[in-house]
Amino acid sequence: MRPSVTCSLLLAGLSLGQHGHAGEFNAPRGDRSSGWLPQSRSEVLARNGIVATSQPLAAQAGLQVLKNGGNAIDAAVATAAVMNVVEPGSAGIGGDVFVIAWLAKEKQLVALNGSGRAPSGATPQHLAQRGFQNKMPEHGIDSATVPGAVDAWDVLLKRAGTLSFRELLQPAADLAEQGFGVSERIRNDWKDGAEVLSADPDSIKTYLIDGKPPATYSVFRNPDLAHAFHVLQAQGRDAFYKGEIASAILAKSQALGGTFTAEDLAGTRANWVAPLSTNYHGYDVFEFPPNTQGFAVLEMLNILEVCAPKLGVNLAALGPRSALYWHVLIEAKKLAYADLYAYNGDPQFTQIPVPRLISKTYAAEQCRRIDLHKASTPAAMGDPVGGTVYLVTADRWGNMVSFIYSVYDTFGSGVTVPGYGFVLNDRGALFSLSPHSPNLIAPGKRPFHTLLPGFVMKDGQPLMAFGLMGGGQQAQGHAQVLINMIDLGANVQAASDAARFAHAQATNTLQLESNLYSLLGLKLQALGHQVESANGEDMGGYQAVWFTPGAQSPPAAKSVPHGVASPEPIDGVYRGASDHRKDGQAVGW
Repeated sequence: MRPSVTCSLLLAGLSLGQHGHAGEFNAPRGDRSSGWLPQSRSEVLARNGIVATSQPLAAQAGLQVLKNGGNAIDAAVATAAVMNVVEPGSAGIGGDVFVIAWLAKEKQLVALNGSGRAPSGATPQHLAQRGFQNKMPEHGIDSATVPGAVDAWDVLLKRAGTLSFRELLQPAADLAEQGFGVSERIRNDWKDGAEVLSADPDSIKTYLIDGKPPATYSVFRNPDLAHAFHVLQAQGRDAFYKGEIASAILAKSQALGGTFTAEDLAGTRANWVAPLSTNYHGYDVFEFPPNTQGFAVLEMLNILEVCAPKLGVNLAALGPRSALYWHVLIEAKKLAYADLYAYNGDPQFTQIPVPRLISKTYAAEQCRRIDLHKASTPAAMGDPVGGTVYLVTADRWGNMVSFIYSVYDTFGSGVTVPGYGFVLNDRGALFSLSPHSPNLIAPGKRPFHTLLPGFVMKDGQPLMAFGLMGGGQQAQGHAQVLINMIDLGANVQAASDAARFAHAQATNTLQLESNLYSLLGLKLQALGHQVESANGEDMGGYQAVWFTPGAQSPPAAKSVPHGVASPEPIDGVYRGASDHRKDGQAVGW
């Protein structure tokens, strides 16, 4: 586990006190003046648009696009590109994208799967020849799948955007050339990837300074990544999949014994899919279908809605200061994740009984498996690691975009494409080498994916775009923040600030954030949970935008074409939130 935030200044060897005193800052936390006093910050309210993500410079780049007349789709791509620069260990053009978006002009909720596929030579036999008989490699060229991000950006913009790569990638290119200040949190993440980066000379050259991660508060520049953005600005997505960037990817793969082919890259296509949904206490919750873990969120919510009354439990009445409240949530999580790991895969290669798994009838069958007096022991399966970027955008015309992308583990495969400054993902690490697994690796197959954009609607109208990145924490984190809002009445920021749990299915260990552990750790331990105290490191990074409509809903402005200046914003208020566990912010105008 990484050092706590309170210790990190000392460990970094920094002295920031007025009189030069070094040491741990341990002053008591101050209170807000009203509402829930521990809330970290106010919701950000705006009528014309909001952007929220885990790094302020990226959020501001997206906001500037909105101010300049672009829509939420444009802002999402601009924000994502900057995130490649400022959080290169988490996401980038060598990774994948998933989107759920409300398109105001179409009055439709859509979902885009921009995840890449295994290269044509990715077979169990090839992996065995490379020394991987039983388990997929976690890093290196054999862990990489074809990147889907750039294609997804292009597909999204062509359907609903108003601007091109030329305008939208410029802020990221400028920042990569001029450099940005490395924050404490981002440097901590960088340290986690240093060993992986050190295995590749191109990664060392691009991402390490004298063999080490850049220092906190230092300026980091990536001119090669700026060049990649300039190429995309001039030549479009085909430069990545058929042109000079594709050639560089292929050359790097070949040099390392990988199996990428020109056809693998040229054949990359994001595809539109129907999001999954269930109704939870009157709210329609939408999640992404397989190959992601979205159905686990819906199954968990169904179990809680159906089983709590059968078991004589009222979550809202119990509240989060009750051990029983958390026990029921954790047990529902275990049941949902057991199905997730048993069934999830690429639906083009395996049949997944999703309609049954997200039905209320199936949830009712699960109730008998919850013992209110004893923690269960799930099968030791999972758990994926984290390392992801989530962002959300909304605009004056009513478009709302829930957008997540990643290179998977910190700095992905650790393989940098020379001359272009980005790492290839290691999503292939989530394939299986078991012939009995629905997730068995195969050419052209998409792996099990943790990436999970979320969306909530009510009475047929868009209400909230939200997400919570962090590997296996994502689905259980989605459920927790939704319950905070729907059952407990938290506002969109307080829902994030409340303490969370992270349960690992593989080890059956339960992490509780420190204040929650102090309050209820011993009581949950008495119920049989293997409890550990933790900080926010493994609790995921949340962002959200909630729309509160005005008197007229929906307003006439919703019919205005994308990008056409509207004299008045939509009738209502956007409410943005950003997780204090990360560096980010919600910004609006």
